[in-house]
Amino acid sequence: MDKWLRNTNVVRIVALVIGILLWVVVHMEETNLSGNSPLREREETINNVAITTKYDETHYHISSMAPANVQVIVKGKESSVKKVTTSNSYQIELDLTQVGKGDHQVTLKPVGFPSDVEVQIVPRTVHVIIEELQMKEVPVVINVKGTPAAGLKAGQPIVKPAKVYITAQTSKLEQIENVRGEVSVDKAQAAVTKQVRLQAFDKDGKEVILNINPSVVDVEVPITSPFQTIPLQMKISGEPPKGFAIAMVTQNPDKVTVYGTQDVVDRLEFYQGPQLSAQDLKETKEFALDIPLRNKVTQLDPAKVTVRVEIVPSITKALENIPITIIGQNESYDTKVTLPETAKLNITVEGAPALIDQMKVQDVQAILDVSNLPPGKHELKLTLNLPTYVKLGMPQEVKATVEISEKAPNKVTNP
Repeated sequence: MDKWLRNTNVVRIVALVIGILLWVVVHMEETNLSGNSPLREREETINNVAITTKYDETHYHISSMAPANVQVIVKGKESSVKKVTTSNSYQIELDLTQVGKGDHQVTLKPVGFPSDVEVQIVPRTVHVIIEELQMKEVPVVINVKGTPAAGLKAGQPIVKPAKVYITAQTSKLEQIENVRGEVSVDKAQAAVTKQVRLQAFDKDGKEVILNINPSVVDVEVPITSPFQTIPLQMKISGEPPKGFAIAMVTQNPDKVTVYGTQDVVDRLEFYQGPQLSAQDLKETKEFALDIPLRNKVTQLDPAKVTVRVEIVPSITKALENIPITIIGQNESYDTKVTLPETAKLNITVEGAPALIDQMKVQDVQAILDVSNLPPGKHELKLTLNLPTYVKLGMPQEVKATVEISEKAPNKVTNP
């Protein structure tokens, strides 16, 4: 060993190696104390940091917040500051859970930052206005767009649910009267069914963003022929036998919806139902009848009618001095009733007690038609217009004799 140490070359080599090692150690220490050292203090400024709000969104709404973004200054160890600038885990929080509606100045709070960094928020407080949310029930309006296939018509939309709830601050709710959706029926040949997204609009037609519950509804738009609902007219023919009378006729339904082309539907004021015979009826009876299709009507709703005919024992009543009314007179002739001499008629009527008891002479019309008759005497059958379900007390032909003669010429007198 001593031999090696006495060798100058060996000593020089060892000294060189030690020098290199010392240089490496010194260089590493300088590097660790430079800008990359995790122990070095560092300050970083982060601009335009959004504020995260924390509040009861089911009951309140933030109508104003100023500012919406802040500046954050972070100071601390290099490694900790670097974690902040490279991570999205931190937040600047505005905690409003203990604040009610109104105008407030609230301090911001840093959340999620490393514990060994100092955080400065600029500005430290924000001005916030909070409004209380209200709920309102409003109807759903569906706008039907387009035209169905030829000859068809879109019906009234069926909406489920027909009403929805909207939630917003009071100032917005006051602007909303309904919420709307849209369904296209263009060229449709059958009912259109779809789910429709709803939107709220103010009175000026501008959309208002708010919470709608539910925001989507089920809509069905019927596609049918043109239709109209009109009275259903029943015709009762024949009469019950002597001693019986119709007291009342009731029907269900009393109206019917008719379908067909637009010109057919538009000209109908009522629909003539089936004819029902009361001949030989001696007791109350109910009938279920099909309603026939008439006048190019393609469909009826409903297609059946139930008719109840109430039969009661009849009574009779004498009516005297019913005036005879002459129609169809020729202005060039004089027309006079000669029989009966009074030109008034006496008859006996029969019917249900409730109807007969109330009858008066004024309820009967006795009409004598002399249209196109030449001069002379004529025995004619009278037409009697009696109240519904009232008949003559006995089978009889009511007649009258009329005399038609030329009018005497007007005499001209000399002055």
